Amino acid sequence: MKIYCVGGAVRDELLGRPVKDRDYVVVGATPEEMVKQGYKPVGRDFPVFLHPGTHEEYALARTERKTARGYHGFEFRAAPDVTLEQDLARRDLTINAMAKDAEGRLIDPHHGADDLRAGVLRHVSAAFGEDPVRILRVARFAARYGFRIAPETMALMREMARNGEADALVPERVWQEVARGLMEARPSRMFEALRACGALARVMPELDALWEEADSVRAAMEAVDAAAGAGATLPARFAALARALDPLAAESLAGRLKVPADCRDLALLAARHGNTVLDAAELDAQSILDLFNTVDAWRRPERFAELLSAVFAGEADAATARLRLERALAAAAAVKAGEIARVSKNTTAIRSSVDAARLEAIRRALARDE
Repeated sequence: MKIYCVGGAVRDELLGRPVKDRDYVVVGATPEEMVKQGYKPVGRDFPVFLHPGTHEEYALARTERKTARGYHGFEFRAAPDVTLEQDLARRDLTINAMAKDAEGRLIDPHHGADDLRAGVLRHVSAAFGEDPVRILRVARFAARYGFRIAPETMALMREMARNGEADALVPERVWQEVARGLMEARPSRMFEALRACGALARVMPELDALWEEADSVRAAMEAVDAAAGAGATLPARFAALARALDPLAAESLAGRLKVPADCRDLALLAARHGNTVLDAAELDAQSILDLFNTVDAWRRPERFAELLSAVFAGEADAATARLRLERALAAAAAVKAGEIARVSKNTTAIRSSVDAARLEAIRRALARDE
């Protein structure tokens, strides 16, 4: 039995990047032997085990064969006679098809180290075209590393988009990869790569439509990259992207990808009220109060702060408008709504009295800024 560290850990170590997780391939072993040595089986589709001490993943070397359309349509074979080279050959990109043995020697049959040095994302074999998730992964790696996609790999991705292979992707899997890509350093590269191969129109047509207008797509890409550069949360990054969309398109996109509620809600707020937020420097006190009421800034101040991060991302002259809103909200939030409620006769009177007090607080705050 031989054990090799494989995949992302080897890649990131060669790049000098922090290694978060290590995965291992075990050659020459059976599931029974792994269990006998204390490894805990966790794989559903093929034999994967957790190390009894480190809890890192150890998978038996395996091969795979395409049996149906989509990323679930594979038949796996794991056996003691499967070699490391066979296991590496089934991987997506050359930079992910490297291994290190117990002595730290590099095994690199597909020249992944050369592609790392050249900054190239290149597929290992034609089998890449059998799994549509790999289109999303390549786009995500482009966002992470800024590597260019090899012409032959881009050609294969285009063919996959044309022949309908990408149509087999389920929304949850698309969102999983998109969410990870949004958290990379330059998310725009992911969407540009998907657009270049034709997959964006298949999985996110609402976003693909932005490319019909140069200013809109430029603003969207600059906004999502700016949000990433500022260390924004996932909901804020998705909302920064959705702000460029028509509200109906944003709602359609969120529904298509089945995004989590926090991401969906913030994206819809950005699409519906983004322009109002951007115009905050020119809004009067009543308009600002209406905005706060509409987006429920009183009960969800953290979400409102994220909305500001999303809307103002990439906006060069946003400081004045943002500061104006933040000061107005702080002043209005200081109004003691509970005390007003105790002396009011009914719900309608309470709401009117609280609004009046908040409006006056906003007016005073704005007057101090002028």
